[in-house]
Amino acid sequence: MALDKTKIKQSFGNASQTYDSVAELQRNVGRDLLRAFLPQNLTGNVIDLGCGTGFLTQALLPHCKNLIAVDLALPMLQMTREKLRDSINYVCADAEQLPFSTESIDTIFSNLALQWCLPIDQALKELQRVLVKGGELVFSTFSSNTLHELKTAWTNVDDFAHVNDFYTAPQLQFALENAGFVSIEIKNQSYISRYDSVLDLMRELKHIGAHNVNSQRRKNLTSKKSLQTMIANYPRTESGEIVATFDVICIVARR
Repeated sequence: MALDKTKIKQSFGNASQTYDSVAELQRNVGRDLLRAFLPQNLTGNVIDLGCGTGFLTQALLPHCKNLIAVDLALPMLQMTREKLRDSINYVCADAEQLPFSTESIDTIFSNLALQWCLPIDQALKELQRVLVKGGELVFSTFSSNTLHELKTAWTNVDDFAHVNDFYTAPQLQFALENAGFVSIEIKNQSYISRYDSVLDLMRELKHIGAHNVNSQRRKNLTSKKSLQTMIANYPRTESGEIVATFDVICIVARR
């Protein structure tokens, strides 16, 4: 199902000031992505695609001579620029329409950003276009099992899509191959986050800009009764906490 790209841009732009305070998961995934897939030598032009407020960009900087931070939301890009100043280049652009020449980029990194390209096919074709022959795409993205507890709780309320849809590993493998990528390596890892309440989870999702942008979402406001029904059906641990699963797929592929 298609995502509302305008809504995505607005959501992450609005979250730029609160993102860093609640983005521990994103930082952990980014560290694991680099630990698993950072090449020993990075040469040429390197992109951090969907840079957000610049955590991964900053981690990549010591390994790159020419690093370019790219994000769809200008306020996010501005946050990165406040941190890194003129040490890198900045481009506000959509992953599906990159303003780079064909075969001009050596490596593309992307941490938890490409799930906002749905369907992902056009973005992958565009990334394949700008990469040099032998260039690498290294990225992490949420898989379809992410937030399954929240999805299940909402099924007790209505049939609308209250949680964004994500790809499975086989679907991503197929899409990458179809876009012309080879030597595809996939690693899956689950991250479990704990919260005192469902509302705490929902506040965190809001503060990182991860709103429900599915085109099949409910367009009018959710009623208090519906929200209470969902919360009542969200499972709790013996200690009274709630847990949320964030299932992450990390991939490296070559053009």
